[in-house]
Amino acid sequence: MTPPPPGPRLLRRSLSASLALALTAAGTAAAFVLAGAPPAQAAAVPAPSPVGISGRGATVPFKEQEAEYAATNGSLIGPNRLYGTLPSEASGRQAVTLDAVGEYVEFTLTAPANAMTFRYSLPDNAAGTGRDASLDVRVNGSSLKSVPVTSKYGWYYGGYPFNNNPGDTNPHHFYDETRTMFGSTLAAGTKVRLQVTSTAASPSFTIDLADFEQVGAPVGKPSGALDVVSDFGADPTGAADSTAKIQAAVDAGRTQGKEVYIPQGTFKVQDHIVVDKVTLRGAGPWYSVLTGRHPTDRSKAVGVYGKYAAQGGSSNVTLKDFAIIGDIRERVDNDQVNAIGGAMSNSVVDNVWMLHTKCGAWMDGPMDNFTIRNSRILDQTADGVNFHYGVTNSTVTNTFVRNTGDDGLAMWAENVPNVKNKFTFNTVILPILANNIVTYGGKDITISDNVMSDTITNGGGLHIANRYPGVNSGQGTAVSGTHTAARNTLIRTGNNDFNWRFGVGAIWFSGLNEPINNATINITDSEILDSSYAAIHLIEGASNGLHFDNIKIDGAGTYALQIQAPGTASFNKVVATHIAQSNPIHNCVGSGFQITQGAGNSGWYANPPACTGVWPDPVWTNGGVPGGGGGPTDPPDPTDPPDPTDPPEETGNLAQGRPITETSHADVYGAGNAVDGNANSYWESRNNAFPQSVTVDLGAAKAVKRLVLKLPPAAAWATRSQTIGVTGSTDNNTFSTLKAPAGYTFNPSSGNTATVTLTGTPVRYLRLTFTANSGWPAGQLSELEAYTS
Repeated sequence: MTPPPPGPRLLRRSLSASLALALTAAGTAAAFVLAGAPPAQAAAVPAPSPVGISGRGATVPFKEQEAEYAATNGSLIGPNRLYGTLPSEASGRQAVTLDAVGEYVEFTLTAPANAMTFRYSLPDNAAGTGRDASLDVRVNGSSLKSVPVTSKYGWYYGGYPFNNNPGDTNPHHFYDETRTMFGSTLAAGTKVRLQVTSTAASPSFTIDLADFEQVGAPVGKPSGALDVVSDFGADPTGAADSTAKIQAAVDAGRTQGKEVYIPQGTFKVQDHIVVDKVTLRGAGPWYSVLTGRHPTDRSKAVGVYGKYAAQGGSSNVTLKDFAIIGDIRERVDNDQVNAIGGAMSNSVVDNVWMLHTKCGAWMDGPMDNFTIRNSRILDQTADGVNFHYGVTNSTVTNTFVRNTGDDGLAMWAENVPNVKNKFTFNTVILPILANNIVTYGGKDITISDNVMSDTITNGGGLHIANRYPGVNSGQGTAVSGTHTAARNTLIRTGNNDFNWRFGVGAIWFSGLNEPINNATINITDSEILDSSYAAIHLIEGASNGLHFDNIKIDGAGTYALQIQAPGTASFNKVVATHIAQSNPIHNCVGSGFQITQGAGNSGWYANPPACTGVWPDPVWTNGGVPGGGGGPTDPPDPTDPPDPTDPPEETGNLAQGRPITETSHADVYGAGNAVDGNANSYWESRNNAFPQSVTVDLGAAKAVKRLVLKLPPAAAWATRSQTIGVTGSTDNNTFSTLKAPAGYTFNPSSGNTATVTLTGTPVRYLRLTFTANSGWPAGQLSELEAYTS
């Protein structure tokens, strides 16, 4: 099919954040209890999980376990929210890196399972094409299988819409996920280990989490259904192109009024399967897989599409019980390489797994009464779902979305009104760019009962806005009617915009195209937890008709309210705690923002508000990096736990994940990069401005005897010598010399590292002062490691 001219996706503003201090929460305004993390075997910071919150988000068939709370002899990375760092894109902003043969992460099953999905990251290769490797899956100590892993679907660079050139700036989108079945059901209590058996193909493997589930038996062919294999000759081995044969089956199903069945198998599909007035179902998303891409025309790839609206659209379609696993490794906005697309009215997508496509579902209307439910949308290069061009009375519900390259769930009323759409009971995690959930324009929209967590950059958790082309009242596409956002939970959402140089709120409103004037916006019965910056934010033109009722704000990195545009809002039973700034409101528009207070408010109001002209650095609350250092010690055999009265020796890197300050930094190369556990990220000071320094807080006085200083190991870093002095302090005021300034050589051929020996004088604060660099006129450091031996 020839797609219609697509609407442009605008360049989004850049964002960043700093070190994450996670929140442990209990109880909310809606009277549910947010589950805390399990005991931390890898010395991780307790961080609430977005999965399994009762009554909120998607009901998922798996039990999720975070690597940072599992048994491991690897290295904890994070917590860190600094954009462009490896832990910033991990769930809970923490993960575990394995970089030696024999290192592992071991999970203990809490329920029977016969399958696992795990989220991981490998380093890119020098060409930007990615690398392939494998991890060993071991069950109760015995090797079960080797599972392939790859970095081909991650690692984007440069500015929007990004590229695969490692020589460019702004590396991001580091993680991917894969799935495997065990071959039998493993009982609760079984230990499942991901273990490194070789570092030849990849020098490291970072594990974020694993999802364990009990997958049911394959669904058999419905009575009377057409079979794409036995009736039409599609190849279930994936060796031959099955596009035409599956299309023939779908066309026959439509004309004969019969369902079309995809049996177990992996089917190569190199272009769209176009559906209309037909049911296409498989044996289940673990069993029936459509995959593929055209070998020469890269704008063609697997996808199941309705006819475009200009061609009359499709209707009465059901897509059910199969997976669409693509091969999209780049973002080209004009390419129609989405899992699902076109226009489908009176249609349902049910239990479909969408992975490695550009968007999970980009629906171009006008179209009506379309539903996505019970599905998974993972590892996309752009949006998870976008209702675009006049989509009405349509819904996404009970769907799990993770690691999208743009908005997780979006509605964009470009030129044609979106009306009465709903996003309900969804879990949207880790959008690498933009917002978890957003509506650009629209009338009578509902966004309720969702969980949103871990915004990375360029957005917030929930966004309601008159932004983007074609959103205006003249065409009836602006925000209007009643917008309802009820019973949502937002965790670690919002982020910093380093073009704007200030934070974006967890819930934010924009009147960029024109003021929001003709709507009632009700935000009710919700929790805003551990926001990276402000909890509530107005910007870019007035937002009127806002109503906040029964809202719990617990933890905000800067302000409860960040007011940068006029508007009107009422507040009733809005309770805020753990706001970083002593004055909880920043408002420089004065009386342009009108507050109406009801009963039961506390913790968020001040008169006068702050208007400083200087945006504060964020401070996160209710958590903190683990006491005693960053990197975990090697755990003992998990079957032989240590005496809990005997604390482990501090044999790890004491500096990793610790708070760090700097005299300056260039561009996005902040000091947090020097303690994030990732040698490929680095701190760089302001150029031509020696001396420059970094200071790390070890949390308590430590007898540090050895420092390992690193620069990125890539050969592109030519050999250089830096003059560095080391001082220490117990109070961060009076510093004494631990090592006089000396020249240290960093040579990529020998790992680009330098070692500094110290006498072991106990200090809490370590300061490195740089006064010269033969390779660049600035201080540079990718890792500062501190050891007591």
